[in-house]
Amino acid sequence: MTVRFSRRAAAKGLTAAAVSPLALTACGNRRPEHPTDLSQSDIDKAMDTPTEISYWTWTPGIEREVAMFEEAYPAIKVNVVNAGQGGGHYAKLRTALRAGDAPDAAQIEFYMIPSFAITDDLVDLRPYGADAIADKFADFAWGKVLGENGEVWAMPQDAGPMGMLYREDILSEHGIEVPQTWDAFAEAAAAMREADPEVYLTNLLPGDGQFFDSLLWQAGADVFAGSEGTTVRIDATSEAAEQVVGYWSELARQDLVSVDPGFNDQWYQAFNRGKYATWVAPAWAPTFLATAAESTSGNWRVASMPQWEADAPPVTSIWGGSTSSVMATTENPIPAAVFVQFLNSDPDSAFAMATEQFLFPTTKAVLQNPDFTGQEPDFYGGQTVNQVFADISETYLPDFTWSPFQSQVYADYGNTVSAAFTQRGDAVAALADWESRITEYALNQGFTVEGS
Repeated sequence: MTVRFSRRAAAKGLTAAAVSPLALTACGNRRPEHPTDLSQSDIDKAMDTPTEISYWTWTPGIEREVAMFEEAYPAIKVNVVNAGQGGGHYAKLRTALRAGDAPDAAQIEFYMIPSFAITDDLVDLRPYGADAIADKFADFAWGKVLGENGEVWAMPQDAGPMGMLYREDILSEHGIEVPQTWDAFAEAAAAMREADPEVYLTNLLPGDGQFFDSLLWQAGADVFAGSEGTTVRIDATSEAAEQVVGYWSELARQDLVSVDPGFNDQWYQAFNRGKYATWVAPAWAPTFLATAAESTSGNWRVASMPQWEADAPPVTSIWGGSTSSVMATTENPIPAAVFVQFLNSDPDSAFAMATEQFLFPTTKAVLQNPDFTGQEPDFYGGQTVNQVFADISETYLPDFTWSPFQSQVYADYGNTVSAAFTQRGDAVAALADWESRITEYALNQGFTVEGS
């Protein structure tokens, strides 16, 4: 398994154990008192005091960037631990937090921040200088690490603004233009099936909750909009949600898109033999696909995600991405906070992660660096793919909310809407079941639920 495959497995994170956030709050380990008012001299003193901190991460090769930090702060030693990926990582982290032996800092995906914030497991980084570096990060990333009262729960590390990868050779062979709207996408899907029954315009990826989130997000279907603290608002049957689900359900029902499970050997082989002519995918996908479908090199290009409204300004969403957080159980909050800030905002460290670990950057400096945006990969026919996604990232739709129990939301999606997609059934009808299951779970775990 290559570095790039490992990166994607971490991004999925859909098997995290569904644990009651409120129950965890009740039985959580004692949290040390952390300073709320620090001077620069306090920070300097701590950074000159020999200290060891631990960092849990699944990012391969992160030791390179950690070494940069240790060179800048020789008194601080960082012990890097790979505790697993996806659900395994979060399950171990929850256990460690309850036992009182959690790492000082940990990598956490954007969608999991509310789950850890509500259990008081994260340190607010504002007293440690986070506000002073906010303008180093792109808006699409910074807005997703903020709490309800302005807390800074993490430092953005990487993200996945959504675009569309497409086979230029296949589309050209059949005279199909790159679809700019979802209406045009549906027409292209039908034309592709008629032109070549062995090819689908795309694969729906029915089992991936984060991909489904990205489709809802772009359409403005925010299921948990208005949720705050232990009060959640749930609206999975909005007009926008039904529009998205009805669209894809109908394409699947007519066999105009495939519904193959993703990220397995069969899926990779399908890309290599040209079964899919496009992949509606995020900014981390180009590097991943170049490894997964190496035999198709030179045939792929990148474009913006199709739009629901042809004449409106383009909008995109995000699939995947992660952060670095400081855990509330740490006895070393200053060096841990300085570490996560350095790791993700230092220009050399951030650039290395973008070019060595192939993480799509969240800092403005890297997103504007021609050494990054000007790369012309042969796999994409020399197209400046990073520049395309950098431009796309500026069109993201800012309003989207994750629940404090998002892992359970994805599990319930898998048993309802996802199952309907896979069976080419009525996925719109399944939305009500999905909402009902989410609501039942929230109530059983002590949340207050308000309707739309």
